[in-house]
Amino acid sequence: MKPFPLLLGSLLLLPAALGEPTVLFSEDFTKLPDGELPDPPFKVLDGQFKVLAEGEARFVELPGAPLESYGFLFGPANPSGVEVSARIFGTKTGRKFPTFGVGLNGASGYRLQVSPAKNALELFRGDEVVATTAFKWAAGEWTRLSLALRAEKDGTFLLEGAASAGGPVPASVLLRHTETKVQPAGKAGAWGMPFSGTPVRFDDLRVTKLD
Repeated sequence: MKPFPLLLGSLLLLPAALGEPTVLFSEDFTKLPDGELPDPPFKVLDGQFKVLAEGEARFVELPGAPLESYGFLFGPANPSGVEVSARIFGTKTGRKFPTFGVGLNGASGYRLQVSPAKNALELFRGDEVVATTAFKWAAGEWTRLSLALRAEKDGTFLLEGAASAGGPVPASVLLRHTETKVQPAGKAGAWGMPFSGTPVRFDDLRVTKLD
């Protein structure tokens, strides 16, 4: 009788049994060289995004000028049943603030956006705000964001936006919105608008499959 191999096999199967999410895409930039985002696995829509280092930290940085909206896509294309998450860093200049977010369903799909000038967390469908809630942004600290989209049994689609300002605390669900018609399949994305004139940084990109 050889119980140890059997026990080891059981332990290896434990994460799946516990229902841990399947990671479809993950990037922390520790193994990417300095410079432009590689295509693939990234697709820059607009903006001078570059992989940089500061001390031991590595991240993608969007420069503080020009003052426009920029984004890049990553991960597989999915219509629903996925969650995108990232950490994003920005600073303010006087009363000028950046805005930034994560998205699903491609360039014109859904976007969860932190809007510090409004003290708000907003959910966009394309260019339309479909949900909003109060959110206090912490300047000069990393903000954790996640946006999940899942199909419900009644045929609707539920979007859940989560955010936390600074520190290692996991993002909390702050915003929910129900759609009757989901967007076409599209990649996840990250977005930055450096309206403060200072860089916006991105790290720990992740796309997971939901049950």
